[in-house]
Amino acid sequence: MKFTALFVLTVLLVLFLGPYFSYPYLMGVIVILAYLMASNGTASFFASGLAMGLVWLGKAISISIETGSSLPDKMAILMGMEQSNLLWVATGVLGFLLGGFSGLTGALLKNLSKPKRPQGMYRY
Repeated sequence: MKFTALFVLTVLLVLFLGPYFSYPYLMGVIVILAYLMASNGTASFFASGLAMGLVWLGKAISISIETGSSLPDKMAILMGMEQSNLLWVATGVLGFLLGGFSGLTGALLKNLSKPKRPQGMYRY
């Protein structure tokens, strides 16, 4: 449940606020979302990473198709790639990593702020 909620909220956040704010601000908001969701690290990493990666991949494909620009082809040649479609994949992977580590940061901050259980004399 928390995975799906974080995924949907991150998709909406990146989709609607992405055109107005740069990615470091979006990453900060994803950290806050993951902190408030109080999910474990793995779920937060994959939920926010998949959400941001899929949105960035979709936006890259839609912008490339809508504009019909030759810029992706030129950038692919400049980067030593044979096909400009690989730039779409690279954009999605970059979005996955940025979103994933933002979600992981929020989850780890939540774990860091939890009160510690008293260990007592015996540890188990």
